[in-house]
Amino acid sequence: MHRFSATERWLHWIHGGSFLLMLATGLVLFLPQLAGVVGNRPLVKGAHLVVAVLWLTGLALVMVLGDRRITGRTWRQFLALRSDDLRWLTSQAARDVPQGRFNGGQKVHGLIQGALTVLFFVSGTLLYLGERNHALRAPGSLALHDAAMLIGIVFVAGHIWIALRPGTRDSLSGMTDGTVPGAYASDHHARWDPANEPVEHRPALTPARFTAAMLIAAAGVTLAWLIA
Repeated sequence: MHRFSATERWLHWIHGGSFLLMLATGLVLFLPQLAGVVGNRPLVKGAHLVVAVLWLTGLALVMVLGDRRITGRTWRQFLALRSDDLRWLTSQAARDVPQGRFNGGQKVHGLIQGALTVLFFVSGTLLYLGERNHALRAPGSLALHDAAMLIGIVFVAGHIWIALRPGTRDSLSGMTDGTVPGAYASDHHARWDPANEPVEHRPALTPARFTAAMLIAAAGVTLAWLIA
């Protein structure tokens, strides 16, 4: 049963993979013990910044080249928190309440990831600019960046754990080939009817899209090279 479009899967893997790379390098910068083991803090810091730029570049490219109608639909589904979702979140006994395409936990996770994306971008930009011009230093930007990292660790660890546990492991194929077993969908998303979902279409690579993608890619590579 088709569950996730190629656009959604690309966004998922670019965001998730980049987070893990930024987490690995960020922990070296965050923990003195790890910094002592690695021994080359400037190199790690440069790698952290490069991954951050490539992360944003990758997300922007998917939005330009992918199906934005699909991503808009998914975001609206995250925002549509129902009373059943709140019951699912607050009561173990309510976990049998039929859920739609996303259950309450998945909706909250999606919203948290969206908020963390903004927090990482804003706080990271302020930190970068503040190091180069003390007049641009913003009090609390480092604390905000670190807090976002700690929140991200909790949610990503929970996300990975749920994806790998036997009862929900069938959901993994949704992020590899886009499909999940029908039995899994019936058990975990009984109110979801794939027939009512829009069909993904590959947008034509118009000159405008191609030009925008090339400009984004060139800007991302150039910026990554400059800050490395």
